[in-house]
Amino acid sequence: MSDTNSKMSVWELMLLTAVNMIGAGIILLPASLAQVGGISILSWIITTFCSTCLAYAFAKCGMYSRKAGGMSGYAEYAFGTAGNFLCCYVYTVSILVSNVAIALSAVGYGATCLGISLGAVPTCLYTIGVIWLTTVPNFRGADITGRIGGITILGVLVPVFIIATAGWFFFSPALFVANWNVQNLPFSQGILQSVVMTLWAFLGLESACVNADAVENPERNVPIAVLGGTLGSAVIYILSTNVIFGLLPASQVAESNAPFGLAFAYMFGPLAGKVVMALMCIACLGSLLGWQFTGGNMYRAAALKGFYPSVFASVNRYEAPVAGMVIAGLIQTGLSLMTISPSLNEQFEVLANLAVITNIVPYFFCMAAMELIMIKAGHGSREELRLPMIASFVGSLYTLYACYAAGADAMMAAALVFFFGLTLYGFLAPSFEK
Repeated sequence: MSDTNSKMSVWELMLLTAVNMIGAGIILLPASLAQVGGISILSWIITTFCSTCLAYAFAKCGMYSRKAGGMSGYAEYAFGTAGNFLCCYVYTVSILVSNVAIALSAVGYGATCLGISLGAVPTCLYTIGVIWLTTVPNFRGADITGRIGGITILGVLVPVFIIATAGWFFFSPALFVANWNVQNLPFSQGILQSVVMTLWAFLGLESACVNADAVENPERNVPIAVLGGTLGSAVIYILSTNVIFGLLPASQVAESNAPFGLAFAYMFGPLAGKVVMALMCIACLGSLLGWQFTGGNMYRAAALKGFYPSVFASVNRYEAPVAGMVIAGLIQTGLSLMTISPSLNEQFEVLANLAVITNIVPYFFCMAAMELIMIKAGHGSREELRLPMIASFVGSLYTLYACYAAGADAMMAAALVFFFGLTLYGFLAPSFEK
């Protein structure tokens, strides 16, 4: 197979970015936000603006960086080999944790669709099965991943489009007001409690950058995919999640393992709810498929740098890093066993919070490196830097706020992950000098 045939087009990369964001972010999100209420729309507005700033800064990095590896390559401009390694390592942890959370979402929707009540152990076993179900198809390379992702995203887009449009015919303003602030929280506290979950929905905006080496003409296509995927996903999120607060009591949504299926059952009957649950489950599988592919490319880039064992750099005839994805699947299996919990939603939130914090650590590296990337590419004039620097500063402030909002437990776990990475780099540093 030629190199050209194995590359993604800009539309496939944009779809992959949207699949990574929407599939991962929206499946169980209404249930989590229902614990706060409709006031979470304020968090959506803040997160959308700040995520667009992040996406714009990432687009600039993607346009002018000449280093492979996506975000870790960007970090190397300002922080050298240490920045590259730490960015790659922490992002790897984030992908592994996120994938378990996404697999858990698929299990929740599938079980609810089939009317099955799963205990902690069966939930864990099905989660492991989903992890491997979405790992193996990636062995056929980038082309098959883009095609499958383009199909499965319809499982989210179609139901979400229907609920974002037809849902307003069933919308009750009085119920929305009743669901506005279910815990009677102060204004700032209401935003604080929901801001991390809304940022969880936008994780994946950087995935086009991570897959830059797998796309045709990355200098042009990566920025288009990043900005297009981010803004399109934002519109979908805000319309679809907020209409649900005008359809059902927040307490009922918060207790559901399939909130979108619950909304469709209310609007169109139980059968419609079942169909949507099945579609959402398929879309979740497509999202996880995309993340497994993104992770494989990340591990391969790291191995080529000497950060990970050389086995992660090996590819098959479809240019797919099979060995790396198999090892990642084994690690995710272990994480699934370690995070068994009686409550699916509770387990999801724990994983999501940790995934958010570990994911945004590389954001800090990239935002700080953006100016140097542009300067070294010959685009360092005051006029060219003004808007990108504002975007990176706003994005950095927002990620700091998200770290604070995630709480002490998530921050502690992420700090331990980061400090362990420093230790690993110290052991590997002599080989980099050679």
